[in-house]
This record gives sequence, structure tokens and C-alpha cells, in this order.
Amino acid sequence: MAAADQYERLFGLIGYPLSHSFSKRYFNEKFAREGIAGAFYELFPLEQITAFPALLEAHPNLIGLNVTIPYKQAVIPYLDRLDEGAAQVGAVNTIVRRGGELVGYNTDVIGFEQSLCRWLQANGVKLDGLQALVLGTGGAARAVAYVLGRLGVAFQLVSRKKGEGQLAYSEIDEAVAKAHRLIVNTTPLGMSPNTEGCPALPYGAMGAGHFLYDLVYNPEETRFMGNGRLQGAKAMNGLEMLYGQAEAAWAIWNA
Repeated sequence: MAAADQYERLFGLIGYPLSHSFSKRYFNEKFAREGIAGAFYELFPLEQITAFPALLEAHPNLIGLNVTIPYKQAVIPYLDRLDEGAAQVGAVNTIVRRGGELVGYNTDVIGFEQSLCRWLQANGVKLDGLQALVLGTGGAARAVAYVLGRLGVAFQLVSRKKGEGQLAYSEIDEAVAKAHRLIVNTTPLGMSPNTEGCPALPYGAMGAGHFLYDLVYNPEETRFMGNGRLQGAKAMNGLEMLYGQAEAAWAIWNA
């Protein structure tokens, strides 16, 4: 019997690779701190999403999962249903196994909205008239776009190539950068160990009225954040969002 199967309730994270993840330590420390017996959190690096059914079969005590890059969209066909938020976003980062069903949720939405609103409010920023750039077009970008739309913040998606409804990085000139005071990086650029990575933006056009939010949390300050701060911009990493989405996932697993 594998060590993880000795526990009454097993939770875990699927994605690939998982070397940068904080989830295992976060949840197992939470279980110890709060006296939650019979629970354990494990990492399940899947090279291919096709290995997902075999993972579930191998661990009948696995009742809750988080999902990270690159499977937030690819896992959806393996689920029985999605909650309303995940269906609208088109991406899943939390799965619960209950009553013979696999149900997908998106708690990135909760973590991002809570942390963004607290941050902007603390800095006296009103959402009315705020314009944003969302760097990336993956599952995390979908969650960010969903939240911004719900908050009434006008935004543009930015990708390497121009596409329908999105800008290319080459189109982000000084005028565009000045007009969009909130810039959210949802790409892995700058994530450890590749900390030299950085979105190609005209940082010199930014100033004290700009807010750079990087969903990357390791390192604590990415080059994206540092470049903005050098121009007087405020910058924030994704750790608070991560805590928020993790606690929301825990609530779902225990509902």
C-alpha cells in the first residue's frame, strides 16, 4: 500500500511539472495545525492528462484535487459536470469526487477577485473607468477575464500573436501601456527557476498610477513586478490569490 493510501481522505494536485508547487506543504501544515486527522495532500505529476482515470482508480480515497498548468482546460472532458462559474470561465482548478461524480470548480476566480479588490481598495482605486491588460490566454487568463468582466473593468487580452479579441505584445506601445493602468500577468514568464523571464512591455511608459499584478508567486518579486516598481508602479504577486483559492477549494471539498 502506498503511503498516501493509508489515509481516510486523500487530496492532491495534478499538473506537470509540479516542482514549483506550494500546495502540498500548505495543506499538510493546515491539517496538522487544525488537528484534521486522517487527511493527507499529495502531488500527482501527470505527464499526460490521459493518465487521469488511472490515477483515480489507483486511489479510491482521493476525494479532492487541485488542477494546475497545463490541465485546467484539458481535464474538463473527464468530469461529469461543472459548476456555473467553471462552465462560464471554461477552466477548472478544483475537483471534488462525491457520490460517484467528478465535479469541477474554479476557485482561481474567488482568490483573484478577493485579492484584487482588497489591493485596489487599499490604494484608493475606483474600478469605474479602470482599463486592464491581461497577459496570456490560458486557463488562468480566463479566470481573470471573468472576474474583470464581472467587476465592470474593461480589459484586453494580450498574446504572442494577434488574434480575434486579443492584442499581440508588439501592439503594446507607450500609449496603450499608459491607458491601461492595471496589468495582470497570467503567464509563467519569470517563474522560478526561469526568473529572468519577463513580459515584453514598454515599462518606461508606466508610473505611479499603474498596478502590476503577477499571478506568479515564486520568486516573491518577478522581473515584471520589479520593472514596474522602478517606474513608481505598485506591484503584487500571486500568493494572496493562492491562499484564497486554496481555502475556497477546502470549503468545496468539505461541503
